[in-house]
Amino acid sequence: MAKFLIVEARFYDHLNDMLIAGARAALEAAGHLVDVLTVPGALEISAAVSLAAESGRYEGFVAIGVVIRGETYHFEIVSNESARGLMALTMDGIPIGNGILTVENEAQALERADPARKNKGGEAAVAAMRMLEIAEEYR
Repeated sequence: MAKFLIVEARFYDHLNDMLIAGARAALEAAGHLVDVLTVPGALEISAAVSLAAESGRYEGFVAIGVVIRGETYHFEIVSNESARGLMALTMDGIPIGNGILTVENEAQALERADPARKNKGGEAAVAAMRMLEIAEEYR
C-alpha cells in the first residue's frame, strides 16, 4: 500500500469531479491511500507535486485538470508548460500520472473525463501506480 496525492487544477468542477472519481477508484481498488490537493490552475500542478514530493508524505502523484482551447494563445502555453513541468519531475524519478485533459471543447472533455467512458482520470492513476512500481524496482 502506498499513499498517492491527486493534485487537481479545479476550473471545470463537473469535469474535475469525474476525473478525480476515476483516479480515486483506481487507486483505492489497488489498496492505496489517496489525498486530494487543489491548486489554482494547471500551471501550478507541477510546483505542488514538487513540494509534496519533497515532504516525503507521498509515494506517487496524479495530475488532474482540464484545459479547453479558447480564442487565444493561452491554451498552448498552459497545455505545453503543464506537460513540460510534469515531464521534468518524472525525469527526476517522481512517479506521476498525467490526467490533464487538453481538448478542443467541453464535449471532448466530458467524453474523456467520465469514468463510464474513456476514464482518463483512472488511466492517469494506473500510469502513476506503474511508474511507482518501476521506481521501486530501480531504487
